[in-house]
Amino acid sequence: MSAIPHGLPMRRDAGPFAPPSEITRLRAERPVSPMLFPDGHEGWLVTGYEAVRQMMADTRFSSRQDLGIVHVPYETPGMPVQTEPSPQTPGLFVAMDPPDHTRLRRKLTGAFTVRRMQLLEEQIVEIVERQLDHLASLTPPVDLVQEFALPVPSLVICELLGVPYEDRATFQVNSTKFLEKDITLEEKIGAYGAMSGYLAELVTRKRAEPGEDILSDLARQDDLGIEELTGIAFLLLLAGHETTANMLALGTFALLENPAQLAELRADPELMPNAVEELMRYLSVADIFYRYASEDLELGGEKIAKGSTVVVSLLAANRDPERFEHPDELDVHRKARGHLSFGHGVHQCLGQQLARIEMRAGFGGLLRRFPSLALAVPAAEVRLRTDMNIYGVHALPVTWTEVH
Repeated sequence: MSAIPHGLPMRRDAGPFAPPSEITRLRAERPVSPMLFPDGHEGWLVTGYEAVRQMMADTRFSSRQDLGIVHVPYETPGMPVQTEPSPQTPGLFVAMDPPDHTRLRRKLTGAFTVRRMQLLEEQIVEIVERQLDHLASLTPPVDLVQEFALPVPSLVICELLGVPYEDRATFQVNSTKFLEKDITLEEKIGAYGAMSGYLAELVTRKRAEPGEDILSDLARQDDLGIEELTGIAFLLLLAGHETTANMLALGTFALLENPAQLAELRADPELMPNAVEELMRYLSVADIFYRYASEDLELGGEKIAKGSTVVVSLLAANRDPERFEHPDELDVHRKARGHLSFGHGVHQCLGQQLARIEMRAGFGGLLRRFPSLALAVPAAEVRLRTDMNIYGVHALPVTWTEVH
């Protein structure tokens, strides 16, 4: 039986795209492992695909952070090892359980239907092409994050929500700060407060003068207060640009580091939908999630006591050899549809169709327009976002010799 890990193993010692080797070892030995938090509390780490899927489908594993003490799972300078239960933030339905979660999520399902997203596809392709034109006008080397990967999803989500794109400096600085691991609770609250203050003013204006966008549609609903509208706006804005931006940058890095796969994708653009699912599985940029046992439960043959904090690694689950053959290989031909990168159960990502469209257009356009795209620095010099709660690269210096 494996030893109980002290804190969550976070060191990416097996390469920029692989899970920490300690997590891989634990998954092989005990997919639901007891874990000792830095404050001495014993919780659980779930790494096996079947156990993760089962847990995320079971609402008795609560998403509410106000049920008990929140334990920080790894040693983080400046962070408290535990905090008192935090009250629920209005509108942040990702940290709610049914029926509160159901009420708020239902208000958004119409905005994110597959059909509505397909209608948006043309608009998204136009945004991507404009950004590619901008990229082509620059003299390499350039940072792909700043010039392409971050602007594309930011422009799309601003358009969709009705957030003025010229305000992006405000929300991008604060959303980046909010997602840092090594900051104090006060700094995190400060970043959230700055974004919330900005968004509260915005939704108040939309309630007075609604336009043709998702936040205006929500603001027309009288049963949603300004606080709830602000929380929903925060969640959509943060999730809508951070995850896709990191997928576009890290996915490009992964393709450049797997030239045979990149060549196959260039040779057959019809593979792109497959490749997007495979990159989502392979990279799992949103990796670590928390649940709290609301009663005594059993998972993967282990007895989990009521009140336990359960940490889940989607990256580990998506690399489980019990579910995916040769899981540590990037294979653009793989049928990776069963991956858990968009979550599972009631909290499955609302914007997953939007993200897929952005990635298909983004990767497709980049490979088509820049056939000689290459890293401008050695791979070992690319700065990884190991200090952030959404993984990716801080910058991706690239170069090229021709543009189509």
